[in-house]
Amino acid sequence: MSRILITGAAGAVGQTLLHELADSAHDIIATDIRPPTDLPARAQFQVVDVCGPDAARVISEVNPDVVIHLASIVTPPKGLSRDSQFAVDVTGSKNVLAACIAAGVKRLVVTSSGAAYGYHSDNPVPLCETDPLRGNSAFAYADHKRQVEEILAQARKSDPQLEQVIFRVGTVLGEGLENQITALFRKPRLLAIRGANSPFVFIWTNDLARILRRAAEDGPVGIFNVAGDGSLSVPEIAARLGKPVMTLPGWLLRAALRIAKPLGLSRYGPEQVVFLEHRPVLDNSALKDSFGYTPKLTSAETFELWKKAADL
Repeated sequence: MSRILITGAAGAVGQTLLHELADSAHDIIATDIRPPTDLPARAQFQVVDVCGPDAARVISEVNPDVVIHLASIVTPPKGLSRDSQFAVDVTGSKNVLAACIAAGVKRLVVTSSGAAYGYHSDNPVPLCETDPLRGNSAFAYADHKRQVEEILAQARKSDPQLEQVIFRVGTVLGEGLENQITALFRKPRLLAIRGANSPFVFIWTNDLARILRRAAEDGPVGIFNVAGDGSLSVPEIAARLGKPVMTLPGWLLRAALRIAKPLGLSRYGPEQVVFLEHRPVLDNSALKDSFGYTPKLTSAETFELWKKAADL
């Protein structure tokens, strides 16, 4: 039995993890800026804003064996500044890391992202854990996840007593889960870039929760890509949704977005084309062979589960 503290517990992954741990003998402390909508009876909740001193205070008081750090801005609400996202993603992660070191926490489990590899034309397909992290500065989420991993790498040298398990997670899908990616799938037609085969890799929320539980219990330390087997291209997704695909040359879409964003006609600028052209495709071999977990659902099965729940 361990004492496990979870940051970002009110998010979709956090709440799925809480229910995954509900049948365990662990002491569970859920933390976030707001309580989860369905907190299991045996878990306790404490307010923690990772941007400030809350993490140091609560982790010191609770004295957990394991901290699972989920707090991050995955889908920023409209109008949220880059500085505000940085405060949660990077400063918040620094605060949690420092609190874990000061309190003598045994293990820190962190959800990073496949986005930390960046969106680049020369990315290997698929990407493995030894490939360089080049999260593009144009994308807050990718840039911040890269910076957090650099901070964690330094801590592995300066504070090796703190075990680290880092997961570079693909697109998370589950029943009722909505994000920037699912918004693309809800459009009347799907957008593809001519000449770019940029498939999606998905991981089921329940699979991710089980992976996190294993990391908190008896899983090995290390860095692992997290994705279901296989991938789905934009035309394959469109076919499953029964929707047409609008294929445009990259230069044309860049030009259109360069005009549309300043006019308020699009929230995205021309940099979004890189996101559509060069999505990271994750090799999950280490997850299966070294970490010891094979996702129950493939990327295609995960998408179908989400699609059915979304009634599309």
